[in-house]
Amino acid sequence: MSLASLAGLASAGAWAWMWSMRGHFWRVDPVPTLPAPESWPQVVAVIPARDEADVIGITVTSLLSQNYPGKLSVVVVDDHSSDGTADAARAAAEAIGVPERLKVVQAPDLPAGWTGKMWAQNHGVATARATCPDADLLLLTDADIRHGKGELRRMVSKLIAERLDMASLMVRLSTDSWWEKAAVPAFVFFFRLLYPFPWVSDPRSSTAAAAGGYVLIRPQMLELIGGIKAIKDALIDDCALANAVKVERGRLTLDLAQETESVRRYAGPEGLWAMISRSAFTQLRHSPFLLLGTVLAMLLVFVLPPILAFRNGGGASTGALAWAAMTIAYYPMVRYYRQLPFWAPLLPVISLFYLGATLHSAFKYWRGEGGQWKGRLQDIRGPQGAPS
Repeated sequence: MSLASLAGLASAGAWAWMWSMRGHFWRVDPVPTLPAPESWPQVVAVIPARDEADVIGITVTSLLSQNYPGKLSVVVVDDHSSDGTADAARAAAEAIGVPERLKVVQAPDLPAGWTGKMWAQNHGVATARATCPDADLLLLTDADIRHGKGELRRMVSKLIAERLDMASLMVRLSTDSWWEKAAVPAFVFFFRLLYPFPWVSDPRSSTAAAAGGYVLIRPQMLELIGGIKAIKDALIDDCALANAVKVERGRLTLDLAQETESVRRYAGPEGLWAMISRSAFTQLRHSPFLLLGTVLAMLLVFVLPPILAFRNGGGASTGALAWAAMTIAYYPMVRYYRQLPFWAPLLPVISLFYLGATLHSAFKYWRGEGGQWKGRLQDIRGPQGAPS
């Protein structure tokens, strides 16, 4: 048997395994509408914001305009912004006539050992607990999120009905530009392949994940894991939080948002490349062996099938079969993002973009540069080779 034939069998076998053994990761199921609770809990939303003047108003307005029957207030933590983020947040609340439901605070100076977002979020949680001690739930969200009017109502109903400790949503990312149309659905597809949502919801599974744009959590559970301090230096903070909750036998879920979306735009490839590269090697725990395994797996599972399918000889039929399985698995995510079906069979080409960004992430780490966000370097290799 030729090497191409063996590669084709391996690719087809990998897709057969993923289809049957990977938690139905390709399925896109809406969050079910559950019965309303007898009483609606008080919720405080916490938003860390650094130089977000152009989007913070959208986020604050959408939160304070929720179709939510219970009490809802917002804490914005201005993380040393230079563009008037705090004023933009206040102006948004005043424009809809509810300035009393918004509190804007300044983040203290960033201490050693903390990422900027975690430090600001920690201060926001402390402020929320001090000003609203009776709040039953915290909504940890980002400064670039347009919240659908009914999303919080739906998520609170789910959390209470299913007796969850934490419920997270992966908000719908922007697909306005052609680069976003190509890369964004694949980003979510790969994330769900790594962290199948049914496994996240299964208390018997060790798989834990969340999406930092929308995390609804009980304060008691946050205190049980040690607060935000428990993940103070985590670059992939959302999944670190989910893992800490699951270690304490907390119940959690992760779903795709129905209404809520990010308003951050990536007009060209640079921003998308940076988004992936910033944390890809961190995801691999800075291991060159995991990096090598990831490269080989990406080539075998995603890139090789169409190459085999278009050649004459061994591996053509199994390569075509693997490509078909990949396309069918990817199509529900393409449809969720309201994109044309022709994007589905292009996943092998899109995978090369992700593979390149992953390699770039490793090279930047080894060069001591790390990822950068809002002017701050993160995940920098220390002088002895350890992350700092």
